[in-house]
Amino acid sequence: MWIDTHCHLDAAEFDADRATVIADAVAQGVAGLVVPAVECATFDAARAAAGAIPGGAYALGIHPLYTPRARDEDIATLRRAVERAMGDPRFVGIGEIGLDFFVSTLDPERQQFFYVEQLKIARDFDLPVILHVRRSQDALLKQLRIFTPRGGIAHAFNGSRQQADLFVERGFCLGFGGQMTFDRALQIRRLAVDLPLSALVLETDAPDIAPAWRYKQRNSPVELPRIAQVLAELRGVSSDTLSQATCANAWRVLPRLPGAMAMAPGDGPVASISLISDEPAR
Repeated sequence: MWIDTHCHLDAAEFDADRATVIADAVAQGVAGLVVPAVECATFDAARAAAGAIPGGAYALGIHPLYTPRARDEDIATLRRAVERAMGDPRFVGIGEIGLDFFVSTLDPERQQFFYVEQLKIARDFDLPVILHVRRSQDALLKQLRIFTPRGGIAHAFNGSRQQADLFVERGFCLGFGGQMTFDRALQIRRLAVDLPLSALVLETDAPDIAPAWRYKQRNSPVELPRIAQVLAELRGVSSDTLSQATCANAWRVLPRLPGAMAMAPGDGPVASISLISDEPAR
């Protein structure tokens, strides 16, 4: 059994064959899958995608790459959406949120505003967070020390061992996926081998971050077992050992995930979670 802790299955890249991708992933042993939203407009799509997946779950958040078109009022919309989603067993946390200092056109102060406000929501609802971490490890950690959410996942982690340890100390697991499958990804591979097994979870970030064998092609949760096999070989452990450990880790840092994975496709609330503002839609 495998859990894809980060997959944007609601993305338009899957519109033509989403049902087939889901069926193929399940056939490959993917028993759990987390769909993080990226902005308010995708909240319902993320929930709907999760609801169509055996073992599907979702998170709600505003991604740093979407902050240029986000409005300040979106924080209030997110808070209301989270309050409503707390009654949905498929809802597992706040994400994808964070900071991206790689894309030079993004406003750091704008990103920081949305990151901090979303950490407050996670703290207030005692929820884990799914973090976007790109050249921003220290800045993310600084705010985590202040607002102390209950941990979560540092997605696509590519920092130093010291930074990795600091995230782990704060209750986070680190997400490893397609990047790790490239021979030249030396730092990521060292981390994947040297970190305690209890610190690792698996992910695809599909349709992005494709593994080496699908370079510059669409990624998919179908690839997760093969990605996992690369990690097992790097660490010198069996697939069964890795499966048991990474699933247990995902359940630990996303405590609502086991309940989500127990639900059948189609089960759960049907009301909208994103269009809940008292203001008219724009």
